[in-house]
Amino acid sequence: MKRLPIGISDFRRVIIDNNYFVDKSLIIQELINSNAQVTLLPRPRRFGKTLNLFMLKYFFENQKESEELFKDLKIYKTDEFKKHLNRYPVIFLSFKDIKQRSFESSYSKLYSLIQEEFMRHFEEIDIDSLNFLDRLNYMNILEGKATQHNIENSLSLLSKTLFKQYSQQVVILIDEYDTPPIHASYLHGYYSEFIEFIRNLLSGAFKDNVFLYRGVITGILRVSRESIFSGLNNIATYTILDTRYSDKFGFTINETKEILDSFGLIDKYIKVSDSYNGYKIGEETIFNPWSILNFIDNPQHELLPYWANTSSNELLKHLITISSLNFKKSLEQWLNGDSIKTEIDSNIVFSEIEKNDKNIYSLLFFSGYLKCLNKELIEKRYYCDLAIPNREVKYIFKNIISSWLNESFRDDRLKVLLNALVNGEIKLFERLFSEFVLEILSFYDVNRKNEEAVYHAFLIGILISLNDYEVISNRESGLGRVDIILLHKEDKNRLAIIMELKTIDEFEEETTEKALDKALRQIEEKRYEVEVKKRGYSNILKMGVVFDGKRVWVKR
Repeated sequence: MKRLPIGISDFRRVIIDNNYFVDKSLIIQELINSNAQVTLLPRPRRFGKTLNLFMLKYFFENQKESEELFKDLKIYKTDEFKKHLNRYPVIFLSFKDIKQRSFESSYSKLYSLIQEEFMRHFEEIDIDSLNFLDRLNYMNILEGKATQHNIENSLSLLSKTLFKQYSQQVVILIDEYDTPPIHASYLHGYYSEFIEFIRNLLSGAFKDNVFLYRGVITGILRVSRESIFSGLNNIATYTILDTRYSDKFGFTINETKEILDSFGLIDKYIKVSDSYNGYKIGEETIFNPWSILNFIDNPQHELLPYWANTSSNELLKHLITISSLNFKKSLEQWLNGDSIKTEIDSNIVFSEIEKNDKNIYSLLFFSGYLKCLNKELIEKRYYCDLAIPNREVKYIFKNIISSWLNESFRDDRLKVLLNALVNGEIKLFERLFSEFVLEILSFYDVNRKNEEAVYHAFLIGILISLNDYEVISNRESGLGRVDIILLHKEDKNRLAIIMELKTIDEFEEETTEKALDKALRQIEEKRYEVEVKKRGYSNILKMGVVFDGKRVWVKR
């Protein structure tokens, strides 16, 4: 039985070590026959981008014979194979390990990558045949003496040098152009400086480069043309909304079934699908390949959140923290299994990410944290019904919120607060919840106009830590729409809790006691307990919860 290439991105190693390989080689044919000279292919992390770029490198590169690597793949039988195999000089750079916290450190790391690529080609070129200025710049890069301007023009220089050596246009492959370099620069405060540098570097490589045959760029996002791809009119972008290349990253349904069958796990398909599929790329349903491979490799074949554990999710956590109330309401709906219809913008402007929820929705969608249930083109703009794609990603959202709350409330009071609630210890819950609100409600944008909605969303964020409970929010029950119901998932003898949230009506000069009575009266008048009793729960606690500024009162 073949081994699984978990964490192996080098295509040559995957093949020669007889690892299991899901054949994506027809991406080569598609790129060759494309009218685009430069192709940008954004996909979520761990979807096979680096492996595909290595495959392109070994196919095109003229320094090594690689026919044996492809003899069992689909590309081998095409007309393009013999015509283009090992024909071109290749420049290959991957930015995936650039995770530094300052511009200087990131620039230094990228300089080293470029320096290594120049050294890789040094022995094959005739350095003395270059003109004086090109020879000087080439050697300055190798010796660590190059200016930033020289580095920004380095890929242009290297492609020119290789063309002169072989009389053959070059292929330039850039892996993970946007992450972590752009994500890290955004989080650590040097975004504008780094964007300008990357823009100049990519422009030097791809804009009006007569020595270029094909360029392929991968990443997670299509960052706005104005910020990175300014002036590049020869670049074609195919995101997860597009049909071209839609089956070239991640595993299709048939590919997933085939690999499960190969390892004797086809009977697990339905459970695997529930945990790891849900991605819609073009018209293809796509499974997360990293999670599938790790599930198969796990001796117990446990449905664990493998993809969730490959990243700190620091950017996602930051965006949830700074997002608007409307976004937090959307998060609540997603966790309840609902979808949100919104415009999707494939040209994300990172510097404006915090100013517009549309940017956050779009970033989460293209990053693989949300899926599009239904896509519509309205007045040349895409609108999607966005939802959480599977159980694994739902775990990520819940874990991020829980970890944020725990970091903000570091002792055991959160656990005590939740235990007090589910055990009906109202006064203890009231006191701890008031402390909680005072200490960390900066997570939300509180003002008098949206106070009740803010507290509702905030309370839901806390309650998702109750893994044994179903949290029902804003759902029709009895004669109205109940704010929150908590039901134990397995034990119907446990306390079922109905909560009605209110703010004090200052215009009516309402007292706290009157507001609490009003909340409890609404529970009775609207008969919210009807739905709870229908589901077999008889031990019911009805709670009025009243907010005034950052003070909380509770009455049963």
